[in-house]
Amino acid sequence: MERKSAAGSIRNKERSKKKFLDAVGKILKTKGYAGLKVNDIATVAGVDKKMIYTYFGGMNGLIDEYIRSQDYWSNVTTEKMMPDLESGGRLFTEAMLLEQYDYVFKNKELQKLLIWRLSEPRKALHNMTNAQEENGESLFKFIIEPHFGEKTQDFRAITAIVISGLYYLNMYSALNGSVFCGIDLSTDEGREKIKKAVSFLVDQTYENL
Repeated sequence: MERKSAAGSIRNKERSKKKFLDAVGKILKTKGYAGLKVNDIATVAGVDKKMIYTYFGGMNGLIDEYIRSQDYWSNVTTEKMMPDLESGGRLFTEAMLLEQYDYVFKNKELQKLLIWRLSEPRKALHNMTNAQEENGESLFKFIIEPHFGEKTQDFRAITAIVISGLYYLNMYSALNGSVFCGIDLSTDEGREKIKKAVSFLVDQTYENL
């Protein structure tokens, strides 16, 4: 009986944590980051606000965990790179950039987080940046540096431009307009043109850098 009770308690805890995380996402999409208040989150989640402190240690811990669950680059693992070692990361780089483009396009909550990060200094958002950089650094060290050697910094610069550009195009098309440089980013055809351009840039980088 004790084992069943313990298992039930764990399941209840995980359900409650998920309710809090889902509530953060709902509020972020409907009210923006200004609406992320303890009482409002607890109300939407339908769980006592005290549990935010019990499960997450407070609001910062809750927002930290929510951000980790949504951010693309914080969840990229080295396991995805293993089949691509011989190509120097070429296939991996292309795949990750294209996946990021689609992931941000579909994830409206992450779009809100990215905009929030640009508009307000906050510990949780700073932690998001650090997590991205730490994870990205392990990816560079593991597969990119062995291939590019002293030109790795040049590769980093090119990657920075592409990643930030893809972020911007997704947020631009979601908020203030779908046409950018004459390309309608709301259509499959328009987005496919962007993807082909990304593949072209990756190919040129690996062939000419």
